[in-house]
Amino acid sequence: MSYAAIVLTAFGLCFAGMAAFSLAIDRHHRQVYGDDTPVRKRYLLRVAGTLLLVAAIVPCVLLWGGGAGVVAWIGMLTIGALLPATLLPYWPRRIAPLAVAAGTLGLAGLAGITLT
Repeated sequence: MSYAAIVLTAFGLCFAGMAAFSLAIDRHHRQVYGDDTPVRKRYLLRVAGTLLLVAAIVPCVLLWGGGAGVVAWIGMLTIGALLPATLLPYWPRRIAPLAVAAGTLGLAGLAGITLT
């Protein structure tokens, strides 16, 4: 798998995870859906965000090795948090479909990385 595909996989997983965390907050959930987050949905969004961010470390470590991979993962977390922070004020309704698409493509890329 190419270098760019691995980096985009990590970025997609980080973006989807950070978007899930932001939608678990009542204020942002209200921006997107018009109502507060139900308790069960908030819990599921937090779990999904955690799993996606943990999965994002795999492509970074496979590409750059242990030490540099963790540092690159932290950088990807920063970049992944910047996009939801930018989208929520201007296009709040678009964050959920973009996060689902990025998460799906990221998980597909992760499956491709681990199977090769």
